Formats: sequence, structure tokens, C-alpha cells
Amino acid sequence: MQTQPPGKFFDRSHRGGVLSTQKFFFPRFLGRPVVIGLALLLIARPFVSQNNPSNYILQIAAGILCDGGDSSNCPAVVKSARGDSYEMSGAGTFETQNKSVHASGTFIHKAPSGDVFDAGVRIATGLVSFESYGITRAALHQNGVNLRLRSSGPRGSPMPSSPVPTGGLAVINIRLVPMFGTPKAAVLQVNCASGNVPNQRAVEGIRLTIEKNGGDFSEEAGGRVMFLATPPPKAVSPSLTASP
Repeated sequence: MQTQPPGKFFDRSHRGGVLSTQKFFFPRFLGRPVVIGLALLLIARPFVSQNNPSNYILQIAAGILCDGGDSSNCPAVVKSARGDSYEMSGAGTFETQNKSVHASGTFIHKAPSGDVFDAGVRIATGLVSFESYGITRAALHQNGVNLRLRSSGPRGSPMPSSPVPTGGLAVINIRLVPMFGTPKAAVLQVNCASGNVPNQRAVEGIRLTIEKNGGDFSEEAGGRVMFLATPPPKAVSPSLTASP
């Protein structure tokens, strides 16, 4: 995650209590291993059994999106009308046919002053919907990914032989699990503004709605996100065996 000057960490479970600033670094320390671990473990899990066109890798201010010199890409930030914000980073996968999702990451909830309300991990609990904006070849060259095409798609159309960046909007049910306090249910929108993007979703980033009047965070304030569409499995020719 992006390193920022430490601020006060408010513990809402203790009235007026302010936690030690050392605990403020827990999400930052946890964030990098979580992102790396999810990229290796969560992404690999569906690929073993379900490598098909409806599978997608999800990156929120993680992986190659954070490798450049522009620190504004990470973490992804969204603000409410009140001015408080959520910072998020993470990775995972989802499958559109059965709406399964395996994704996690970290979050930090900050006051307008920069002081921290709470922080912890977020866990995806279900995929609500995904709208694809199409494959974005420009993003491939921008991130140094080599696209290989093979003519095995419908009517001989080219198909990518490796995961490729795809624009789109994913709506995901998540659970926010803070270091202290009660977990919260929320809906996270992840918008990759590449491809045939609708005018109303031209700004890339995340949006968040906390359930039970927890607040609406709809102002994207920075951060890169990306979807990687996985290719369909290669056809395997049946083995020919001679009859005795």
C-alpha cells in the first residue's frame, strides 16, 4: 500500500479512545502479503478446474497496477459526500456463469482530517453482476503484456491464448472485517474504464455502499483497477487406440 504519515487511530469500541499509532501500521504491513498471497492462491484456485471465457482475474490497486512510479494508482480511494474515505487494495477471481467469487484485500476508513476510523480486511461473499466493456489491447502494450492470438474462436475469429485486460463493471457483495468492532456487509463496485465505456462510468475506480445506513461512498478519488479475462480451454483430441 501507499505509505502515508501516521494519524490517530480511533477505536469506536471505546468511547473517546485513541489507539497507539503503532497499530495504525497493521493494515499496511498486512496489505502487501495479502495482495501477493491472493494473486498466487485465489487466482490459481479456479484456474485448475474452470479455465473458461467466463472467468476473470480482478486487481484493485495491486500487482502490475502498482509497479510504476505513479503512487496515486495505489491504493484505490473512494469518498463520501461527508468527506470521509475508504482506501482499498487486493486481488482475486470471479466466474460470471455461477457468480462465484474468490477475492479479498485490505481497507482503511479515514476521516476527512486523515485520522483513521478503522482498518482491516475485506472478503468477497458473492458476485452480483459483471458488465464487460470489451478487451482493451492498448492496456496490454501499456503494461508490457504480450498478446498471442489463435484462430479457434467462433467462425475462426482470433482468441487470446493468455489472460488479457478487459474493461468492465463488477458489482460484488463484500464483508468488511475491522481490526476492532463489528464486521459490516457492503456492496463494492469496481469499474475499469477501458473499452466501450458508458458515459456515466467514464471515471475508473471503486464505489462502496455500506448496508444498514452505513453510508454511500460514490466519489472515485484515485486508484487503478483491472480485469483480466482468461481464455477458453484448449480442445484436447481424443486418443486413438487400436482394437485387439
